[in-house]
Amino acid sequence: MKKYKAKSVTIEIPYLGAVISVNHYKFQGRYTKPEAKAWMDELGWRIKEYHIEDWKQPIKVSVSGVFRDKRSTPDLHNLLKIICDSIEETTGINDRYMQTATTDPLIGTEEPVIIITIQEEK
Repeated sequence: MKKYKAKSVTIEIPYLGAVISVNHYKFQGRYTKPEAKAWMDELGWRIKEYHIEDWKQPIKVSVSGVFRDKRSTPDLHNLLKIICDSIEETTGINDRYMQTATTDPLIGTEEPVIIITIQEEK
């Protein structure tokens, strides 16, 4: 019997700062700010090529990153909302079918980057 191997993809995308935080990416709680929308679109195009809408659900979305120093490290939980919204917009997968997690961020880069891992559940 052939063992099924769950699919997984890791995407690195620049961290723009607080504009993509759950607390800042919407105008008056309704309209997405242009910078945040552009970031979501870029993430969506990177995700689109993997056709995760065809994967077994639920999917697991993990977020980490590499940042300049501890002081500039964001609360990664605050980034999950915009990431899940971007995945939903791109794939049509409702975020209720996404399990989320954050991992410890790394320190030591001049160009901050968000690392997003999307995994199919076994």
